[in-house]
Amino acid sequence: MKFTPIPVRCALASPWGPMTLAANDTALVWVGFDGQRYETDRQSWPVDASHPVLRQTAEQLQQYFAGERQTFDVPLDLGCGTAFQQRVWQALLAIGPGATSTYGAVSQHIGQPSAVRAVGGAIGRNPISILVPCHRVLGAQGALTGYSGGMDRKIALLQLEGVL
Repeated sequence: MKFTPIPVRCALASPWGPMTLAANDTALVWVGFDGQRYETDRQSWPVDASHPVLRQTAEQLQQYFAGERQTFDVPLDLGCGTAFQQRVWQALLAIGPGATSTYGAVSQHIGQPSAVRAVGGAIGRNPISILVPCHRVLGAQGALTGYSGGMDRKIALLQLEGVL
């Protein structure tokens, strides 16, 4: 993933471990659990906890963790991915709170029904966890499969949203 310009970052404590948030001048570009799979190297990104998008994101995520918020209104920039990844990530935004989808359904949604494995790869590399709700994607027949932040976190997020 390529982030241009170089974003600024801040740390956020979550009920499931430390997270890093990052933003460019105008939008959120990264939300991830520290140590998750496909983690990007963020060490060169300057720390700026006062950045308005990061403050807004942190506040909304804390409300979400407390069960007080289900949707987010933070500006997002998904431009770090390929065109295919961006289409997949945009499709994830259509999966509302309390709902789930499958990898096959996401493949259908983007008009590439035979690209289920590629869709799974793109979902695993989602740069904005929780707000771009990759945790709401399940395997065939609703099987709990894959989450770059770990299955325990996926289960906890789905429980928080009342899905499990």
